[in-house]
Amino acid sequence: MSAKYDVAAYVWPSYTGDEPRTRMFWPAGFGEWETVMKAGKKYPEHTWPRRPLWGYVNEADPRVMEMQIDAAADHGVNVFIYDWYWYDRRPFLEQCLNTGYLGARNNDRVKFYLMWANHDVSHLWDIRLSSSPVENTIWKAAVDRPEFERVASRMIDTYFGHPSYYTIDGKPLLMVYDLAILISGLGGVEPARDALDWFRDRAVRSGLPGLHLQACLRRSGSNLTGVDGAVPTAQAQVIGRLGFDSISHYQFVHFVDIDRDYDAIVADVTAEWKRIEREYTIPYFPHVSVGWDNNPRYTTFRPGVVRGNTPDAVERAFAAARAYVDAHPGQAPLVTVNSWNEWTETSYLQPDDLYGYGYLEAVKRAFG
Repeated sequence: MSAKYDVAAYVWPSYTGDEPRTRMFWPAGFGEWETVMKAGKKYPEHTWPRRPLWGYVNEADPRVMEMQIDAAADHGVNVFIYDWYWYDRRPFLEQCLNTGYLGARNNDRVKFYLMWANHDVSHLWDIRLSSSPVENTIWKAAVDRPEFERVASRMIDTYFGHPSYYTIDGKPLLMVYDLAILISGLGGVEPARDALDWFRDRAVRSGLPGLHLQACLRRSGSNLTGVDGAVPTAQAQVIGRLGFDSISHYQFVHFVDIDRDYDAIVADVTAEWKRIEREYTIPYFPHVSVGWDNNPRYTTFRPGVVRGNTPDAVERAFAAARAYVDAHPGQAPLVTVNSWNEWTETSYLQPDDLYGYGYLEAVKRAFG
């Protein structure tokens, strides 16, 4: 019997030392857990430090992921959205997915799909340098057409045919994080549309029924700068020209003011959902973020901290997302959640020493 709702939580695959290139950011050799371990209060009322009840586990270990998959499924999280990276002509941080999740014997309990996290990389992940006033780019995420085809072929050949890959109408779903970077690398909106059309055709030629492409939204009505010249272009117009099949969000911080109480944030979020319905003709899948506070990544305080995001408050946001799904029976019952494990952005469902299993229990109560 399938679940009535598909609750999909983003996975930040950095909590492993198995990727050699992570040593430049986290030299201790166990990924961004190094930053979490060192995080502390930035002001008297700060709710850090928080610590994971499961410990600083290696999420590229199949046994660890079997435990996490069971915990997710038992509480109603039945999809993982893996942040997926490609830099310097090769993938980055694939081990959590390839070795951990795909190596888990129970990965049929929680499906997965990819979000191509095609953003540039600076020293943000390195707490020794993140507070520097100068931001140096380490890796550019934009790819040209030949590199795009290598990326697409890897996704199709390695992931899309897996029996646990999440599909809509039988088509594997892929989310694209940064449209402006995608377009700039490919040389404009029309060349990007041509590349995406090639991607769909390549999927069909590989024996798949097609491809469901999902765009990651920013604030409704916003423009994408640097697209086809210096003139800003409306986000909705670009998404339409590129032929995306659906839209969702990655984080509340991308489209509402988050430096306030959680319930007030969610009121603006649900209003944004209504604006999106008026602006787009393709399905929107409602998004819920557990919180936001990225101060663990810095030595100095950074404003922008969600307050009052208790499990009860987050459950109310889940209930709003559930109501949205119920009101749109013609589309897939998908809700995206930030996130499964974004500890350094303080937006996670995993149990901690502050609320225990509170957030997971909130999922279970809201979605059954």
